[in-house]
Amino acid sequence: MTKRRGYVLMTALIALVVAISAVIYLTVGADDGTARGTLTDDRPHHDSSAAPASTGTWVGSWATAPVGGEPGTETEGLAGHSVRNVVHANTGGTSARITLSNLYGQSPLTLTHASVALSAGNGTAAADPASMRRLTFNGATGVVVPPGDQITSDAVRLAVPHDSDVLVTTYSPTPSGPVTYHPHARQISYVATGDHTEDATGTPYTAQTPYWRYVTALDVLSNEAEGTVVAFGDSITDGITSTTDADHRWPDLLSDRLRTALESGGRLPRYSIVNEGISANQVLASGLGRPPENQRGLDRFARDALSRPNTKVVVIDLGVNDILRNPGLADPDRIVAGLRTLVAQAHAHGLKVVGATLMPFRGHRGCTGTREAVRQQINAQIRTGTVYDAVVDFDKALRDPYDPRRLRPDYDSGDHLHPSDRGFARMAEVFDLRSLEGGGQTEL
Repeated sequence: MTKRRGYVLMTALIALVVAISAVIYLTVGADDGTARGTLTDDRPHHDSSAAPASTGTWVGSWATAPVGGEPGTETEGLAGHSVRNVVHANTGGTSARITLSNLYGQSPLTLTHASVALSAGNGTAAADPASMRRLTFNGATGVVVPPGDQITSDAVRLAVPHDSDVLVTTYSPTPSGPVTYHPHARQISYVATGDHTEDATGTPYTAQTPYWRYVTALDVLSNEAEGTVVAFGDSITDGITSTTDADHRWPDLLSDRLRTALESGGRLPRYSIVNEGISANQVLASGLGRPPENQRGLDRFARDALSRPNTKVVVIDLGVNDILRNPGLADPDRIVAGLRTLVAQAHAHGLKVVGATLMPFRGHRGCTGTREAVRQQINAQIRTGTVYDAVVDFDKALRDPYDPRRLRPDYDSGDHLHPSDRGFARMAEVFDLRSLEGGGQTEL
């Protein structure tokens, strides 16, 4: 090869490298990481609240499971209304982000405005004005969430104290029904006509609702917690008979107990706890519709438990509805096999699973002797230690010592199935906090 031909070849190679580098640069620059949702506003936003303020670990501070499409919203959704959800932050942090779901929508959900703020107090739609933050989605104030999908906001700098109420507000200008909701919130939220997303007074929010709409998670960048515990269950975990606006569900009370133990110098895992209970949920059977409402535990486990940020431990209290709502006689072996499938999925993600025995229900309208026998068979298998990594015996803790097939009267809400506030407190009290040790290493 001549020197001249060598120079020509070298020049061509350099040009090729430059061209390839330019393509890679442009491709990476064009990828904004948006996996879900379509942005409706690509204007830049320079609010200093839009970036995390410090280091820490992203954990779940609050969560709920989408249950179905809200009746009466099938066509219009909540077009022209601001929805102000009140959620309770069990764990504090220095930055926050929220997840919005259109799982049960049959058309795109257009959100032109969303905000997050600290509540000004209990029982009010008013916000602390200094805490009001406009939410963005990959830098845009608006987003379109396709049917069956969800979207997570950008992080905003916001000091969220633990045990505080947080307001998550959205505005949708166009019909987008049905509304994805969680019906048994045990928390009053608010609705206003028009776009009042950043109204801190709360005055326009004249309508109240017992539902959570669209919002399914509040995550925080936390120095208080290094992982998330997911409580996965049915109405007992959902807290359907707990006092409204009091945060007396057993996962809330367990979170308080864990924090108190840590503040007292206890050598325990620093975990947040979120509630993924759905009233009437079953291990094996889903509701009707596409996607099915009240999706069975086997099908929703990946979404509601495994995908939470930095999940370490899952606590499962599920199975009683498979007994009570089965038109025939439930097969205890099938129910236990379903529970073992959930445990196997958790183990595949490196997570620990604590499982609960099923509490008594004598006196409930669905109770029969044969159904009681099925409950006893399931509990016997759970107690052998061959289903879960660790067991919390809620049955033993809450049953009536004079009639073990019933809830103890002061732990009974009155329907002979769901605990009272005192019963929920007892559930949190008997939970062995040391069983949370050895959680997984999943990083999401």
